[in-house]
Amino acid sequence: MGAVFSGIGAESNDGGSLPSKPSLGDLSENCISSILMYLDPPEICKLARLNRAFRGASWADFVWESKLPSNYKFLVRKILHESPENLAKKEIYARLCRPNRFDNDTKEVWLDKRSGKVSISISSKALRITGIDDRRYWNYISTEESRFQTVAYLHQIWWVEILGELELEFPPGTYSLFFRLQLGKASKRFGRRVCNLDQVHGWDIKPVRFQLSVSNGQPAISECYLCDPGNWVHYYVGDFVIENQSILTKIKFSMIQIDCTHIKGGLCVDSVLICPSEFRERYKKV
Repeated sequence: MGAVFSGIGAESNDGGSLPSKPSLGDLSENCISSILMYLDPPEICKLARLNRAFRGASWADFVWESKLPSNYKFLVRKILHESPENLAKKEIYARLCRPNRFDNDTKEVWLDKRSGKVSISISSKALRITGIDDRRYWNYISTEESRFQTVAYLHQIWWVEILGELELEFPPGTYSLFFRLQLGKASKRFGRRVCNLDQVHGWDIKPVRFQLSVSNGQPAISECYLCDPGNWVHYYVGDFVIENQSILTKIKFSMIQIDCTHIKGGLCVDSVLICPSEFRERYKKV
């Protein structure tokens, strides 16, 4: 039976050959590019391996411009220090998906590979920490558990005040802000992670107050007790909305515990994270 069906596909009734059916190889690059626009970047990269036509179509600028955030030209100039007109859009997307440092390597920005959404991390060294220059209270320690390889560690102090700000052009959308903190100081011993909790104290007496304000007038305040000693936790501060990406937005944020009736200690401050609010669940208890 297989031979019969094979014959039907190979010959017409008068003995001549039937025209072959169209295949992927017959599609023009422009046609393929128009289809690729509706796919996610990882899917585009997979299809680019099919053949030469798909590979060429996957480099079309209009395909990748549709995936880039609306502020990509600003990011290319500020972060990559290049002119966006001199780079292929696929190259821009690939380079922005990698973590890129700026402001003396104290801040990092990257795109989510699937959605092209912008996230930003701000190092503890970019924050204004009261008492940071006094080794009796604070010092910086090296660690592999931070994307910046350094965290600020609090031995003990009465007055905890950490301030920060960021001015950037954001794509329109809703964003969430977190502080990444840990009670205790982690290290490696015989190849295993251990966390020293000896200096952890004072965080269960009064809550910490987190604050957020945006230049377009969107304040947010949250309070909570620091918890889960020995593990990194993203403490949610609040959300803010960007409606117009053509202007710079200034964001101010803080973490404060200034009740001087008791001392606090044993805290690691890694960074502040700003990400699209749709990613918020990713960072809870991480």
